[in-house]
Amino acid sequence: METKKQLGNRMYIVMLLVPLFWGGSFSTAEHVVTEIPPLVAATLRFGLAGAILLLYFSLKSEWDFYALRKRWKGLLLVSLTGIFGYNALFFLALDDTSAINGSLIIATMPMFVTVGAILFLKETWSSNLGISLLLSLVGVIIVITKGSFDVLLSLTLNKGDLLFMAALACGVLYSLLGKSVMKDISPLFATTMMTVIGSIFLAISSLFTGGWDAVPRLSTQGWIEMFYMVICGTLVGYMIFNTGVEKMGASKASLYLNLTPIVTTLISVFLYSSPMSWKQTIGMGMVLIGVFIATTNTKSKALQREM
Repeated sequence: METKKQLGNRMYIVMLLVPLFWGGSFSTAEHVVTEIPPLVAATLRFGLAGAILLLYFSLKSEWDFYALRKRWKGLLLVSLTGIFGYNALFFLALDDTSAINGSLIIATMPMFVTVGAILFLKETWSSNLGISLLLSLVGVIIVITKGSFDVLLSLTLNKGDLLFMAALACGVLYSLLGKSVMKDISPLFATTMMTVIGSIFLAISSLFTGGWDAVPRLSTQGWIEMFYMVICGTLVGYMIFNTGVEKMGASKASLYLNLTPIVTTLISVFLYSSPMSWKQTIGMGMVLIGVFIATTNTKSKALQREM
């Protein structure tokens, strides 16, 4: 039988699937939204995932109505922030600003989550955590900007950037609230409720933008990419991340988000023949070292308390 320490160490490895699947979802979503509107795509993604999860719980008869009655307010809040708010604002922002601007804004999420976790969740600050945050943030910026200071200097704020900042706030709230909300609920059941509730609000918002008539014309490639996002990016990705927040704490779990741009870049290089500079390689190395420093500090007081 595995000890708590062994289970905790395994969680650090399993969490690597989150940036792998979310990075892949970002790449596939870039093509899907060229065929159907962003909010329609987001509704399909989370709506299909929610339907699969509801079918699973109905067949298994494993509904936890007691936990639902006890935590419904928290579940509603994380659904509005982590599923509806983050995704709706993220996609809408892309209409008014560049992906580089948005990526740089979202890249600060682990830093804000860590500060919030220390202030409000009483997670412990350590020098290792500070070093890992700094290395990861600088590394992500290098990857996104391809090591060009000219790109950084040319950035200007506009309406889209403000929407990205709002999406950032939603992501931070979701990460911080997740641990307390899932205190008495299994990660699978929490993921189910979040996905279903979030998809309902996404569906309502998509009615105002229109574009559902384009769904029947979605190509075979588009449907394959959609089901990848449903299964890997949503069902598996969110469940693992929710489990990570519960087991590891919000600050350590959020650090894995810094690996997402690396996965996206590598997919673009190997599948779409995009060029990659030596500066981006250095940036990737910095992110990996940063995450390694934080997640191998198993003797810290914070990890001992969580385990």
